[in-house]
Amino acid sequence: MAFAEKRGDWYRIVFRFQGKRYRQTLDTGDESVANSVVGGVERTLMLLEQRALQIPEGANVLAFVMSGGQMAKQPEPPKEEPKKRESVTLDDLRNKYVETMSIALEKNSLETVKMHLRHIIRTLGAKFHLDGITLNYLQEHVNRRAKAKGIRGRYLSAYTIRKEITTFRAAWNWGVQAGVVEGMFPNHGLKFPKLDEKPMFQTWAEIERRIAMGGVDKRQIAELWDSLYLQTHEIAELLAFVKENGTTPWFYPLICTAAHTGARRSELLRIQIADIDFDRNAILIQEKKRSKGKRTSRRVTITPMLKEALRNWLSVHPGGPWLFAQSQVVFRSKSKRSAPTQVTRDECHDYFKRTLAGGKWRVMRGLHALRHSFVSCLAAAGTDQRIIDDLVGHQTPEQQKRYRHLTPDLKQDAVNRVFAA
Repeated sequence: MAFAEKRGDWYRIVFRFQGKRYRQTLDTGDESVANSVVGGVERTLMLLEQRALQIPEGANVLAFVMSGGQMAKQPEPPKEEPKKRESVTLDDLRNKYVETMSIALEKNSLETVKMHLRHIIRTLGAKFHLDGITLNYLQEHVNRRAKAKGIRGRYLSAYTIRKEITTFRAAWNWGVQAGVVEGMFPNHGLKFPKLDEKPMFQTWAEIERRIAMGGVDKRQIAELWDSLYLQTHEIAELLAFVKENGTTPWFYPLICTAAHTGARRSELLRIQIADIDFDRNAILIQEKKRSKGKRTSRRVTITPMLKEALRNWLSVHPGGPWLFAQSQVVFRSKSKRSAPTQVTRDECHDYFKRTLAGGKWRVMRGLHALRHSFVSCLAAAGTDQRIIDDLVGHQTPEQQKRYRHLTPDLKQDAVNRVFAA
């Protein structure tokens, strides 16, 4: 049985079901409206007693009766809120990213990635939580690094600082794909110091003339020698000096290969004997920088002078697959070898500095000067840019600009024709 009773200005309905009393306030003070609700409730209670209706398991009895039995479905349980993503630290991201990229990057490139992220960590801290990263934190790193000193006591270049941020962004974007972090990398609006354009490649005579004019300090002099390229007669002079003064048999053929192919140091050290084809006068260079995600190669020409140097070297080669290999026993070396080994990067640089020390060639910083020289000599001879790029591999527009002034000057000819006397 159900009935309506008035409490204050409002009516409420009261009924009993299965021995329990239920009450529901009605939003009305109109007696006729309240009585009509009572009639509906009594009808529902009658249907329940006759088992024409059945309250669903777990349903609210009061709500079911007041709705006239229309609440046929069991209320859905409240949805669980998604678990909040656990905050990842900068150290966590660094370790996961480096572990993944160790199978995709060359060793030297991987070490560069580690170094860049190490500098980021020095600014933000290894335990910095990445969900709190903002533009201000990145700007703090840029500002700190802009005040730091690099080689030769000079401030870090904007290029170096940009590379560090680029590496951090690459790690972040990988983290987004891997589900480690979320959101956009907040580098929009980041301000860097101005980039200093690298000097164009210059001859030995041009650099000496610039130094003789004065007004340059030790750091600037060192930068000038970094832009050195050797002309063909100077390359021949250097090779003669190395052949005469080299302290290990593999060094002269390596220098000759660098000078006559423009290959990078890492590419030179990866050459295997099987990569040399004397019949076709070609060397297969295994690349790792031209394309991301796959290994590429290119063929370079063997000049007659290089062919002779390589044949002579192979006649005394200590064994093993690598073209440039150390003997089992090396004079004045503490390394213990059970067999001939591939020449390492450090060994290559050490012999380069040791051989050229004390003479005019000591101003050369490393093998890369011979790559500059190879490219510049080809450009000065009017070689098509596409051929140069094919011979030396990866060439960026910025690199091309540094030796473009060496090509036969069509602009000068055009101006001379216009203003000819």
